[in-house]
Amino acid sequence: MRSATAKGLTAILSIITVGAALSLPTSSAYAGDDGNSKNVTEDEIVRALAPAPKKPLTRGLSIGPQTEPAPNAAETKLLQSVRGRSTRSLSSTEREEIASVAKDKPNIDLEITFDYNSANISAKSMPSVQALGRALTSPDLKGSTFVVAGHTDAAGGEAYNQDLSERRADSIKRYLVEKYNISATDLVTVGYGKSKLKNPSQPLAEVNRRVQVVNMENKTTASK
Repeated sequence: MRSATAKGLTAILSIITVGAALSLPTSSAYAGDDGNSKNVTEDEIVRALAPAPKKPLTRGLSIGPQTEPAPNAAETKLLQSVRGRSTRSLSSTEREEIASVAKDKPNIDLEITFDYNSANISAKSMPSVQALGRALTSPDLKGSTFVVAGHTDAAGGEAYNQDLSERRADSIKRYLVEKYNISATDLVTVGYGKSKLKNPSQPLAEVNRRVQVVNMENKTTASK
């Protein structure tokens, strides 16, 4: 009798266990098809690159209306000096100056992959590049100057990676100019090779192989 009761309890517990398993959220189904990150959307890029809204100007108690602060002269000079330049013409000092200014600007990292040992954009990353083109020509961003910075992981020599990162940045710029009619002078391309790893603790990780886009100046807003 005890044996029959035990079997009955076991059967009931089995049914409860199966029911609970079926009711749990299947998070793994959303995690990734093959482990690759999803392509970024146009809206995500616009939100990341849009400049912060300016605070409304207020009238001082005794000094009259306030005016907007003047643009940083050093930043303006740097931007003017690199606009329209070829990627390879930038000196290491200029590259570091761009990186220094860019760190406080609206930016986004795009995991854009390329064909092996090549600057050709891979087919799986093309939706992200197309979303970038649509975003940069949207009313919120059109008229700005953008830095397109190429980065590699730590595999390979320094000179090789520097050249590869420059060619890949150029490849993105060429696509945006040809397909979305973005002015070439509004896209400043720079390569950093393996010098600025996003994840230094894992120097060979895929996250280090990226293209960073930075909104350096909003000319439309500045001209108003």
